[in-house]
Amino acid sequence: MNRIYGILGIALASLAILAPSLPVAASGMFNAPRIHVRETQSLNWSGYAVETNLQNPANSVVTDVKGTWVVPTVTGPRKGSYYSADWVGIDGYSSPSVEQIGTDSDWVNGRPSYYAWYEMYPQAGYLITGITVRPGDTMSANVSYSGNSFTLFIEDVTNGGTFTLTQQNTTAQRSSAEWVVEAPSSYSGRVLPLADFGTVTFSAASATINGHTGNIGDTAWRNDPMIMVTQTGIVKAQPTALSNGGTSFTVTWYHN
Repeated sequence: MNRIYGILGIALASLAILAPSLPVAASGMFNAPRIHVRETQSLNWSGYAVETNLQNPANSVVTDVKGTWVVPTVTGPRKGSYYSADWVGIDGYSSPSVEQIGTDSDWVNGRPSYYAWYEMYPQAGYLITGITVRPGDTMSANVSYSGNSFTLFIEDVTNGGTFTLTQQNTTAQRSSAEWVVEAPSSYSGRVLPLADFGTVTFSAASATINGHTGNIGDTAWRNDPMIMVTQTGIVKAQPTALSNGGTSFTVTWYHN
C-alpha cells in the first residue's frame, strides 16, 4: 500500500465526507508491494498469506477472501507521524498487484486518525465515504473475483455503513490471499513508521482457491505467518498461531 502521507493524514480522513472518493495515494510505483526478507519475514506486512505453494504458486486460482477485525486504538508521542493499515486482499504476496480493502489507524502529529479505504495497487488508493471508522468498531471485508472483475466490500458492523465497488483487472495473477497489518509506504516507496496499534485480531477468515473454500490453515493450500521486521531484524509486529479452527489470529505491535 503506497501512499503520500505527512500532515495530510487527518485532513484526508476528514475530507472523506465531502466527495465520493479522494485519493490517498498516487504511487506511480510498480515494485512488488510486499517487501520480502525471507519466508515468514517482511519489512512491511504482518499477518497471514496463503498460496497453493509458497515457492511456486499457481496463478488464476484465488476467487475470494473474507475477514473481520476490530479497529485498534492507536497511541503515540506528541510529535511525529505513524501509520498502520488493516486489510484483506488478493495478490501481492508474490505478484506485483494487490486488490485490497481495509482501514487505517494512524497517529499524525499527536492525534489519532481512523478511516476506511480501498486500493487496486499499483493504482492509487482511495478513501471510502459513508463509513465513519472509530476505534473498537468491528469491520467485515471481502474481496471477490468473477469475470475479469474484482468486487471490494467493507462494512462497519458496529455502527453501520457499507461500501461496495467493482473494478476490472485483466492482468491480476490471483495467486494469493492475505489478512494483513501493514506499515504503509510513502510515494517514494519508503516504509513509514508503524503506529502503535497494540493488538489487532482477525477472525472469520476464509479464502476460496481452485473452487474450494476454507480457513487460513486449510490443508488445501500453504500459509505464511508473516513477522514484520526492520532492516536489522528487530520485530515490529508479529502474528499469533491460528485459532478457532484456523479462522483467527492476533497481530501484536512491538516497534515502530
